[in-house]
Amino acid sequence: MINLPSIPLEEYKERIVKVQSTMQKEGYDILLAYGNEAEPQFVRYFSGYWPSFETAGVLIPSQGDPLLLIGPESYTYASDRSKIEQICRLKAFRESSEPEYPGEVLDTFNTVFEKVLGKKPVKRIGVAGLPLMTIGVYEALSEALKVYGDIKIEKADYVVNNIRMHKTENELACMRAAAKITAETFDYVLKNIRVGMTEQQVVGLALGKMHELGAERESYPLWVLTGKGSNQAISRPRNKAIEKGDMTFIQIGARVDGYASSIGRPVVFGKATEEQRNLIEAGYKAQEAVIAMLKAGTPACEVAKAHIKNVTEMGYGDWLLYGPCHGNGTMEGEAPWIETSSDYLLEENMTFCVDIFLGSSKTQTGLRMEDVVCVKKDGAENFTNYPRELFEIPC
Repeated sequence: MINLPSIPLEEYKERIVKVQSTMQKEGYDILLAYGNEAEPQFVRYFSGYWPSFETAGVLIPSQGDPLLLIGPESYTYASDRSKIEQICRLKAFRESSEPEYPGEVLDTFNTVFEKVLGKKPVKRIGVAGLPLMTIGVYEALSEALKVYGDIKIEKADYVVNNIRMHKTENELACMRAAAKITAETFDYVLKNIRVGMTEQQVVGLALGKMHELGAERESYPLWVLTGKGSNQAISRPRNKAIEKGDMTFIQIGARVDGYASSIGRPVVFGKATEEQRNLIEAGYKAQEAVIAMLKAGTPACEVAKAHIKNVTEMGYGDWLLYGPCHGNGTMEGEAPWIETSSDYLLEENMTFCVDIFLGSSKTQTGLRMEDVVCVKKDGAENFTNYPRELFEIPC
């Protein structure tokens, strides 16, 4: 067993209390935190449970104990992992191939509403993770609410996000551990990557090493892009071999107890051309400038505006796609983003991926510099803090 930090049970209970306080202020009777295996963040934040195949939810009343809602097949798994004692199986949360489970006695939304509210009516309900919800779950929820009258299902991601974006010391400990594993994995990949390997094989190196070091899983489907086609902002690895002279960008992120990390760096096989060197230097300068602005009290929009101005002045304005930072925590990319339209101030213990993506449709090449940082009063703590240097792999 590898000794790594984790979120204690007491903190899960505190999260329920915090969100119930917000629900009472906002007038919500019930909050459903919904998720799936690709995006479990809202469910896992309150329960520690990461659904597999099936979807899941945490039903939280404005007062009282929550319920973990799962699909018909997941009870033994959920009962082994859940921080919430009461677990209910609903057909609505079944896997997408829609098995029927004849003969199984399952809960419905109406029965779970009664378990948390008794005979009290539902007057206002919010869903955190509404954009993730399947039509099957949405229709079942809508039908169940008809007994209470004309009740609108409201998007309530903000109710949870306003809590999640401020990290506790336990969360920060998990993020630092994930960052350490990610950095050591990146070191390993740089020592073992070679011309002739495919993008998929390089990802295999990273996956094997991070699990050896204690990662529970990767933060996201890792990718490596080499040569032409590396201007893809998000991608998956191809069966494409690395060639001498290629500039290759590598994305690696490990997860510890639900908390994600990420490092992105370009590498060149052989000596970098002037064009490659200039692009890489611009990316590093852009990232350093952004990190220097991440202090509590700074308007988020000003960071994005300065970033665009800086990159444009370096001659790469048309290589930009999005703002320089996005939130990081239980997902590699989560609220809030830092964009020119952002209307909030940075606060202590907000955590971000400083994600500098530059991609050109003309050259079909691109790169990403990415590190995970935590906003502090006088600057940013860089969790990953991977070297910003010209990585040239001999070949």
